[in-house]
Formats: sequence, C-alpha cells, structure tokens
Amino acid sequence: MTRDHDGFDIEFRVRYGETDQMGVVYHAEYLVWCEMGRTEFIRAAGLPYAEMERRGTALAVADASLRYHAPARYDDRIRVRTTLRAVGSRAITFDYAIFNAETGVRLVTARTMLVAIDSQGRASVIPADIRLMLEGGQPPAR
Repeated sequence: MTRDHDGFDIEFRVRYGETDQMGVVYHAEYLVWCEMGRTEFIRAAGLPYAEMERRGTALAVADASLRYHAPARYDDRIRVRTTLRAVGSRAITFDYAIFNAETGVRLVTARTMLVAIDSQGRASVIPADIRLMLEGGQPPAR
C-alpha cells in the first residue's frame, strides 16, 4: 500500500471466487475492490473507517459509476489507485483506477459519491476534523 499526491494504491491477486465460468472477474467485484481501496485510503489518512462509525459518522454510497476497459482474470495481480476527488459538508467523492499491476493495463475507471449518515441512517454533516483529515491536513487520533 502506498499513498502519494496522486492517490493511494493497494495491490492483491484475483481470487478464484471473484471470477465467472470463463475465468474472467465478475463485473460487480470491481465495486468491492473500490470499497477496499476507499477503506484503506481512509485508514491511511488517519482514521480507520470502523472508528469513524464508532464516532457516529457512516458513509453510504449514493452514486457509483464504472467504465470497463479490459478484463481481469484469475490470479492476476491487481492495483487499485484511489484518489479523493472532493469533500463537501455532507458528501465525499472518490475516483478509482484499477490496473493489472504486472502489465499496467487499465481495467476499470470508477467513481463513487458517498453521503454521511448518522446512526439512524439520516443524512448528516461530515465533522470538520474528518474532512480535514481526508484532505490531508491532519486530525483525528483522539
């Protein structure tokens, strides 16, 4: 896992259960991979997602879009690059680029927009310290 100004990378291998009968990654798995990238991005920024929820802020996916460029196959090494696109008072948008880590071939580009919700599932404001942390300016850690 690495983080720089261009985003945050995770790498892993395609598992057999993520593929269809033809040995190609099933299309919905890419959303799972985006979630993995986003979760690790948030952790690397300074606050594990589980701790954010314990503090009363959860993030619900409100919009997702994916564009498929090439297939991934069983046992391919995958790199997911997650980039923070925007942080607002109630929503966060992430961009993703998913590559074959060995060949550099771009497999998928994606975007998700998440809204903050409270413990009752109602839209809420993202606390200022969490916004600051996500943008790379410090806090949490209390």
